[in-house]
Amino acid sequence: MNVNDGEVLGFAGLNGAGKTTTIRMAAGIIYPTSGTVLVDGKDIVKEKVQASMNIGWVPEFPNFEPNAKPLTLLKYYAGFYGIRADDAVRRGKELLDMFDLGDEVNKKLKNYSQGMKKRFSLVAALLPDPKNLLLDETLNGLDPEGIRFMRKFLADLRSKGKAILLSSHILTELENTADRVAVIHKGKLLEIIEREKLTSITSDGGKLEDYFFKLIGG
Repeated sequence: MNVNDGEVLGFAGLNGAGKTTTIRMAAGIIYPTSGTVLVDGKDIVKEKVQASMNIGWVPEFPNFEPNAKPLTLLKYYAGFYGIRADDAVRRGKELLDMFDLGDEVNKKLKNYSQGMKKRFSLVAALLPDPKNLLLDETLNGLDPEGIRFMRKFLADLRSKGKAILLSSHILTELENTADRVAVIHKGKLLEIIEREKLTSITSDGGKLEDYFFKLIGG
C-alpha cells in the first residue's frame, strides 16, 4: 500500500481491523513484525529520525501533558525538528487561530474538551509542516461545520502536494474526501478502490457502505 504526494488515501475497516495498528507502525510508534515502512524512501525502523521528520501523526485519542499550555508544549515539540522557539511561537499562534484555539492559548490542556484536544493534535502535527500526514479517525465526533472545515483543509493540503492517509469509519466522508480508499479487514488489505471505481459505485445510486460490506463479506 502506498500514499502518493498530493493524494488523500482513505483507510476503511471495522473496529479491530488493523487501521490504528497500521498507522502507529507508519508513525514509528510501534515496530512492524514483518515487512517494511518507508517514508520518502527512509525506513521507519532503520532510519527512524530521518523518516519521522517528515511525518505528522494525529492519533484517534489525543493525550497531552495535562498541565501544559499549548505554546509551551509546541515550543518543546519544535526542538525535535530544529525549529527555533520564536518561529515555533509564531507558527503555533497561526495554527491555533486556524483551528479556532487562539482564544484558548492561556488555558492548560487539561481544561480542553476532547474536540479541542483533537484540534490541538492537528496543530501539533502541522507545526513542522510535514510532507506526510497520518490522520486516525480525525473526522470522528466533528459537527457538520467541523466536517466542512476538514474537507476544505484536506483539499488545501492535497493541493500543496501533501501525502495524507485518512482513517475513518465514516464512509460517506471518505467518498467525498479521498482520492482512493484502501479497505482492510482482520489485518489484511482487501482492495484499494480507485477514484474511477468510487465514482462508478455511487453514480447509479449505489453506496460505498454497501460495497464495503460486500467486500468484507458482511
